[in-house]
Amino acid sequence: MSGKTFGQAVVDVPSTSDGAGMWRLARDSRTLDLNSSYSYLLWCRDFAGTSAVVKIDGEVIGFVTGYLRPNQPDTLVIWQITVADEHRGRGFATALLDSLVRRTGARHLEATVTSDNDSSIAMFRALAARWGAGLTGNQLFSADQFPDDHAAEFLFRIGPFVPVNAPS
Repeated sequence: MSGKTFGQAVVDVPSTSDGAGMWRLARDSRTLDLNSSYSYLLWCRDFAGTSAVVKIDGEVIGFVTGYLRPNQPDTLVIWQITVADEHRGRGFATALLDSLVRRTGARHLEATVTSDNDSSIAMFRALAARWGAGLTGNQLFSADQFPDDHAAEFLFRIGPFVPVNAPS
């Protein structure tokens, strides 16, 4: 495996063999919007370069999916990030995000969160602080824009990331 070892875990680029594990983690998270299992396979095929998995003994225990904005190719958009319940609080989400920022060379990162997602808000604030980057936030989509019962989504924009400020 070509990934970076993190304790007993390995952070790496996802492959289609990781799609099922990513779907199960999203389903079990109880916080992520669950996409179809097919979409996770496509994500591993088409957006592997802007996504990452963390594995222990070959099992996916966390992932982050992202893409570069077509009209701002220096901006990495984080679509989903999660770590299995039994592995939370061990720094895996931090390792996933830091490795992805480094690997993509993104100058900025964007992510949307609902106002009640305290752990994601804290994670993105910590990312900005770790990298010495700015952070702005504002509402991106109001609840009434969604056709279902979905809370408003707030956009965090972090950056610029400067390689010299990269955490070790």
